[in-house]
Amino acid sequence: MEKTSLVLFIFFIVMAMPMVQGVVLGPKAVEKWFEKLPHAKQKVTKFHFYFHDIASGKKPTAIQIAQSNMTAKSPTFFGFVAMIDDPLTVGPEPNSALVGRAQGIYGAADQNEVGLLMTMNFVFTTGKYNGSTLSVLSRNPALKKYREMPIVGGSGIFRLAQGIATAKTYWINTTSGDAIVEYNVLVLHYDI
Repeated sequence: MEKTSLVLFIFFIVMAMPMVQGVVLGPKAVEKWFEKLPHAKQKVTKFHFYFHDIASGKKPTAIQIAQSNMTAKSPTFFGFVAMIDDPLTVGPEPNSALVGRAQGIYGAADQNEVGLLMTMNFVFTTGKYNGSTLSVLSRNPALKKYREMPIVGGSGIFRLAQGIATAKTYWINTTSGDAIVEYNVLVLHYDI
């Protein structure tokens, strides 16, 4: 596809799709949404999915983008930073049905244990949440059995969301760095 055709195609898609699965987008739509907020009820939505963090192979979903000059000497990988676009699936198998992607960045931020600073969005790509996101900003002590990370917001259906994501490592390859992590998410959001 030529560059001009691609730009026109993208423009058409952006202009033709001002909605995220039933949620109207744009400044005026968000303002109207906020006007309804005092009368809105909150509800809890639960999610269960698997996060596939693949650092090896021909198509990695987690790539190193930086490290300090002391990272290689650190037992906790302090200073390591990776960008992710990890699949979120129904089951732990890599070919399990895709429900979305975890997109963001994590870095080793602890000098005493493996502790990651995680800034990522769960971007839903199927079903009634298609196009909506949940945002995580948290410390992840990656070697603990259970890790609890706050949901600090969202978009689309999850505007002003808050909640908790609990993570548990399902499988890890310490040589390649590949991992599958089981997530249980509870999110409180408005039903407008």
